[in-house]
Amino acid sequence: MSVYVDELRNYPVSPRWRYGQACHMTADTLEELHAFAGKLELRRSWFQPHERWPHYDLTAKRRAMAVSLGTM
Repeated sequence: MSVYVDELRNYPVSPRWRYGQACHMTADTLEELHAFAGKLELRRSWFQPHERWPHYDLTAKRRAMAVSLGTM
């Protein structure tokens, strides 16, 4: 399974995103991505099905969890 996270970036706090720092998580396949998201207890409704880069947004805390579970 290959799941990837990018570096944390500072995002403006808004009504839709109140966490500030965040990153993206993607994978080689959607099946892998959704399975790993389940390990992080991410809601499927948080999935962003962009055509070129389907992903989940992760807070700094969830990124640390993802890295500890083996993301690249």
